[in-house]
Amino acid sequence: MRNIMILFKKCVIALSINIALISSGLACTTLLAGSEATNDGSLIIARSADSSALKAQHFVIHPAKKNQSGIYSTKEHNGANNFTYPLPKNSLRYTTVPNWKTQLHGATGFNELGVGVSGTESIFASPKALAFDPYVEETGITEDDIPDVLLSRAKTAREAVELLGNIIETQGAGEGFGVAVVDKNELWYLETGTGHQWMAQKIAKDKYFATGNQGRLQAFEANNPDMLGSKNLVEFAIEKGLYNPEKDGAFNFSKAYTRDDERDRDYNDPRVWIIQQQFNPSLKQDIADGRNFAPFLTPEKKVSVEEAKAMLRNHFEGTEHDPYTNGLNGKEPWRPISVFRTYEAHVMQVRPELPQEIGEVTYVGLGMADLTAFVPYYSGLEAYPKHYGVGTDKADSDSIYWKYRKLQTLVMTDYPKLAPIVKKAYQEWEAKTALEQKAMEVNYLKMAKTDKAAANKMLNKFNLDVMASAEKLTEDLTNQLFTIRTEDIQSDIFFANKSKKD
Repeated sequence: MRNIMILFKKCVIALSINIALISSGLACTTLLAGSEATNDGSLIIARSADSSALKAQHFVIHPAKKNQSGIYSTKEHNGANNFTYPLPKNSLRYTTVPNWKTQLHGATGFNELGVGVSGTESIFASPKALAFDPYVEETGITEDDIPDVLLSRAKTAREAVELLGNIIETQGAGEGFGVAVVDKNELWYLETGTGHQWMAQKIAKDKYFATGNQGRLQAFEANNPDMLGSKNLVEFAIEKGLYNPEKDGAFNFSKAYTRDDERDRDYNDPRVWIIQQQFNPSLKQDIADGRNFAPFLTPEKKVSVEEAKAMLRNHFEGTEHDPYTNGLNGKEPWRPISVFRTYEAHVMQVRPELPQEIGEVTYVGLGMADLTAFVPYYSGLEAYPKHYGVGTDKADSDSIYWKYRKLQTLVMTDYPKLAPIVKKAYQEWEAKTALEQKAMEVNYLKMAKTDKAAANKMLNKFNLDVMASAEKLTEDLTNQLFTIRTEDIQSDIFFANKSKKD
């Protein structure tokens, strides 16, 4: 049996290498799918949020507010910079899952009118483009602010995109980012070019879009209603020598504005490649040709909530690039989608044919996607338990975040032995919960016809029971794995006497 101390040391080294990669970007991964690209006609957003494992997440419901005045200030929340923006006079009710320290960077959320935001995907402009129009790092909008600014006032996804674009043009972007916005009719994705340049595109109904820390939008047509962009997007590129119409042909946003170098080949391209392999298995393309991967594809295999969760859990398992199964390898050049420092991953599903209370569901997996349960949170959920709003960068015994994170940390001390136990348990729980959801939703539709209040009460009880069930399973798994680890350590350092007696 391998010595437990050696294993733990390797684990710490591997995790520290993963954390060191933060310097090259916060590194998220995003999948978007139109209604005809999914298995049930829903619109789907799936994204991992990767930064630090020591980043407890809180679940927050922001109540609607009337007759507000004043200014929203990032600095007042100890956020990334000093971005400010007027508060809406009448703020909508909305949800976020923010950073424990600032209560900002909400990662995922819906407002009361059905607009959903997932942000952000860290992307990078080319040094040449930034030389002409740098990020407005001190006062520009960043991922800290986007959910709160948009969800508090946007009535549609398009309105949210137009608002964010206007802020980028007038106040600037404090960093490079990509943001997904959805409502019951449309799904949009916005990318920054430079400090004041941006582009957004509506996802076609029969397409899906995948990205991993790179600008992936390409064609731009100013008069196309399915495309939006800064007022001088193309003209600025021509003026600064970022795009030459005679030499380059049709305008390509990604080539004109975003970074494309050796860092993308290993760190970013393999993630897009593996997602496209998942949904278009017949597609043959060289990973080294990542810049030319099509940004939008019609899937051979329809996108579903389960397939989206599988994507978020992917770590090149079954290949030589798997950094976990064959021993922890923090030096693996192919950066996997599922990394230990993911602090949450989510799948946002919008089913337009259903009432908003059950038609909008966000499946949130706290911590490392590969080793967590994706728990459904319906838009009709009216309140979270108290321990869903606590937790810091220090482990504790109360917060929901640290209950999942402790289990994951324990698994990583012997991933090959322990991960299958956890993954099997969560897979079975998710399958069982999915069946219970279907039954609950049928019941909800029946009840809502005659008694909407009773239907909502039933929905809330169901959702809270599901959350408690996942939490109980996590606690049980943690105890089970501690028992296994205790036996392992005892076997390694038993110090028995010759007669095998005490």
